[in-house]
Amino acid sequence: MLTGLSLVGVLLGVGIAVSIPPWALKVYIGVLVLLIGLTILRNRGREMTFSWRRMTGLGLLASFSKGISGGGYGPLVTGGQILSGIEGPNAVGIASIAEGITSAAGVAAYLCSGAAMPRRLAPSLVLGAMLSVPVSAYLVSRLPSKRLALIIGGMSTGLGAYTLVRAIL
Repeated sequence: MLTGLSLVGVLLGVGIAVSIPPWALKVYIGVLVLLIGLTILRNRGREMTFSWRRMTGLGLLASFSKGISGGGYGPLVTGGQILSGIEGPNAVGIASIAEGITSAAGVAAYLCSGAAMPRRLAPSLVLGAMLSVPVSAYLVSRLPSKRLALIIGGMSTGLGAYTLVRAIL
């Protein structure tokens, strides 16, 4: 489901990204990733139940963010899945696979849009996203779910704050 929604969201994001100033995109991603990190940290002790409605919104929001800026997908999808009741290791694995497919679709959409893009970077970006799947799956299989939620929440909060500060300064 995340992959299917990702294709819709990334196409919408690319369509908007070609006409928005880069600083606005960075502020958007910074705020979004910061908020998801803080939400994970606030709710990490709670037992969350799975919700298709939350997953649908998450898939569209994360892929839209990926399409509009090229970033933010991993922390959003991973964090959002945890908030939707999916265990940390499963969330990381699902996010890794969905991000590889979403990245490939985003690159294809940018190439078709005619927007300026250093084409020599595209293969490296797609390959890097695909190769991260087995590495992330191995790493998260070694961490307990509660600790993983703390790490993901903390890293997302830090990444969002860093992105926001860089966008503003």
